[in-house]
This record gives sequence, C-alpha cells and structure tokens, in this order.
Amino acid sequence: MKDASAGRGPSRRTVLGSTAAGIAGAGLGAVAVAPVAAAGPAVRSGAAAVVPPRQGATMAGVPFERRSSVRVGIIGLGNRGAALLPLFLALPGVQVVAVCDPVKAKAEKAVRACVKAGRAAPAVYTAGEHDYEKLCARADLDLVYVATPWESHFPMAKAAMLNGKHVGVECPVAMRLSELWELVDLSERTRRHCLQMENCCYGRNETRLLRMAHAGLFGDLLHAAGAYVHDLRSMMFSPTYYEGPWRREWHTRLRGDLYPTHGFGPVSMYLDLNRGDRAVSVASFGSPARGLAEYRAANVPAGDPAWRETYTTPDRTVSMVQTAQGRLVRLEHGVSTPHPYSRINSLAGTRGVFEDYPPRIYLEPDHRDDAWADFSAYAAEYDHWLWKEQADPPGGHGGMDHMMLYRLVQCMRLGLEPDFDVYDAATWSAPVPLSDASVRAGGQPQEIPDFTRGAWRTARRGVDSVRPDGSS
Repeated sequence: MKDASAGRGPSRRTVLGSTAAGIAGAGLGAVAVAPVAAAGPAVRSGAAAVVPPRQGATMAGVPFERRSSVRVGIIGLGNRGAALLPLFLALPGVQVVAVCDPVKAKAEKAVRACVKAGRAAPAVYTAGEHDYEKLCARADLDLVYVATPWESHFPMAKAAMLNGKHVGVECPVAMRLSELWELVDLSERTRRHCLQMENCCYGRNETRLLRMAHAGLFGDLLHAAGAYVHDLRSMMFSPTYYEGPWRREWHTRLRGDLYPTHGFGPVSMYLDLNRGDRAVSVASFGSPARGLAEYRAANVPAGDPAWRETYTTPDRTVSMVQTAQGRLVRLEHGVSTPHPYSRINSLAGTRGVFEDYPPRIYLEPDHRDDAWADFSAYAAEYDHWLWKEQADPPGGHGGMDHMMLYRLVQCMRLGLEPDFDVYDAATWSAPVPLSDASVRAGGQPQEIPDFTRGAWRTARRGVDSVRPDGSS
C-alpha cells in the first residue's frame, strides 16, 4: 500500500469546525419537526415546526462521574440479555447487582451464570411485567441495561433515568417520535446518559473505515449506505427463539424500517452527524409485504394464531436521508425474504469508495484501473485502538458486543464522555416512525427533528475517540 497521506489534503477533523460554522451561517440547520405517533399521519414535508424548548442543559460532551467500579442491573434475559451477561461478568470493575425478567427460569439461569463466574448472586426481579421499576429504584446501581422487546424500551429507559441511573438500551431506543423527544428531555433534566447500545458502531470494519474517513482518505464525503438485511423468517415463526411473537407482530403495525440503527449508527459516525452535520429529512419507499405470508403458508399449520395476522411491513424498505451539508444516506431494511446477511456499510467521497459484504475499497491515488483493492491492507495503520489492544475479543457478533461494553465501562470508570449520547439514540431511531409515515404518504420526505437543538454545529469526537492516555 502506498503512503496513505500522499497527495491528500487536510483531514476532515481539521476542517470540521469551519465547515460546521459555514453551515450554521448558511441557515441549513433550521429544519425541525414536532413529535408524531409512530403510526400516525404523515408529517407535512417542508413545514418546519418549532422544536420543543430545552428543559435542561445539553448532554453533548458531558462525561460520566468517575467511579472505581460499575454496578449494573440487567432487564431482559432472553437471547440478547443472556448473551451480554457473560461479557459483563468478564469485564474488570463490573458488578452485576440485579437482574430482571418476568420468566423466572431465565432469571435463575442468569444467577447461576454469575455464581459460576465467581461473582455474588444478583438480586432477582421476576414479579410480573413491571417489576423492572423496583430494580430501577435500587440505590446501588450505576447503569441499567435494557435488552427487552422494543415496545418496553421507552418506559424502562424512562424509569431508569427518573431513578437517577444511566441507561443503555438495545435497538431501537424507542418506536415513536414523542418518546424520542421525552428521552432527550429526561436525559437533559436528570443529567443521566441514555445510550443507544449500537454494537455495529464498534465493528472492526466500521471503526477502521471511520478512522480512514476522518483522516481524509476519501476526500469530501458525499454519500453512504447502511442496512439490516437478515433473513429472520424462521426465527420470527419459531415458538421458542423469541419470548412470544412480539417481533413478528411489529410487521403487522408499521410500513417502514423497523430496525435502522445497525446501518444508521456507523454511517452517522462517518459523516459526523450531530457533530458538524445533521440528518434533516428522510424519504422512504417499500416493496409489497409478501415474504412472511408465503413462509407462513409453507411452514405454519392451520389453526396457529399466526394465521390471524396481516403483514404490512415491506419486504424491503429503502430510505434516503439527506443531511444539512447535502450528503445522502441510503438505509435498507429486509428481514422477510431469502438473503445472505448484509449491513451494506458503504462510504464514498471525492477520492474513492468502500463497500462491504465482502469488504473492498478503491481510493485514489492508491488504486487504479477500476479494480477493487484489499481493505485489510489498511489495517495496520487505521485499525481503531480498541481493536489493536484486543485483536481477538470474546463474545458474539465478531467481537462487537465485547468492544461496545468494554468501552462503555471504560468511560464510566475513568469519567469520560460516552462515544455517543441521547441525541444519537434519538436520531438513529427516528427513521422507525418517519419511514412509516413516508411510506404511507407515497414516499413524501419527512423532516427529522433536530434533537440537539442546534448543538450539532459543534464538532466533537464520537466512536473515533482517542485512547484514555491521549494517543490515537
């Protein structure tokens, strides 16, 4: 590989502040929208609404309180919570103090895992769907981690913050715009962080691509793409994989992108959304919804309750997000037809392009003759310091889960600001209700609220953080 800095201009980091200031001066960040219900009427395209007044100081750039250990309560011990528990237990300086799940057997299994790992048995909350409120009210917790079905994310995050706890929430953080605004306001009022725990932001390819983009290797960034394309048909109809049919039932409620954050989170970091640029609108289009019905016809016996369901979520949703700087982001969602797993994960600028699945790159002046090159050639110089320190991380999803939790705990113990915040959580989840509104309106663009209330113009770091010792 040639010298990566040869023939290249200044990095995006060195010009980001002046770029953000220029956008502010041009008045491109004034678009906002009032909260609407997830399945409500379409927001009027182009009609900027008044952003609700701020109820507290911004949480952008606010560090955690420094602490020697992090006391964690976990709500939800199904597939996701059970997978994250051993990763928490393996981290130094973490105490799993309490666990909660209405299915008693799952909570008991979690207790056994803690004891087997040589830790004290956590307190258990299994007395119904609202017992999480008692967990959140405990005085000996620093962080509540929510790994439950989507509908419960909002009330659980709300309960955690109202009880003085920082909260990490699985994706999406909430399903309605009104809920997203309330989480932003609660975070600002309570001074507690509300984090969308997006593991894909910590993927090895994603973090390497992020550092390369911010080093200027792609030139001026123009467009990006991210997705969640994953054939979930067998899992959604399985009687045991999920606790009930909750995920499949969402396909009877909305007509948009149910799960945008795996693609939107990393892309937002590449483009410094909420850190010098911001997402201002989304226009979504959906294919017919046929895949789940066809799978049901071939695999589900007559008389099963699933036969009463009518599916409305498109088999493929494509959304186009425009930013204040005029960049484009393409988001895709498809989980109900045959397709190998893909998050697309693409980034293009004036000097080249990266496309994932499989990873390949083409950059000037390194490459020529329109031939894709090897992305791994950039690993030694541009791998994120997290991946250089821990080249073979434990856990699922290729080590992303471990990296995500390791970094969260590190920030909490050292008193650092988190790599992302409540404004990112709200922005990344906003396409859920807005894509539904856009599809119902025939693809009419929907305005994305400025959850930062203007703070997006200030350049700051995100997942491209430096080591705690100050090195990169």
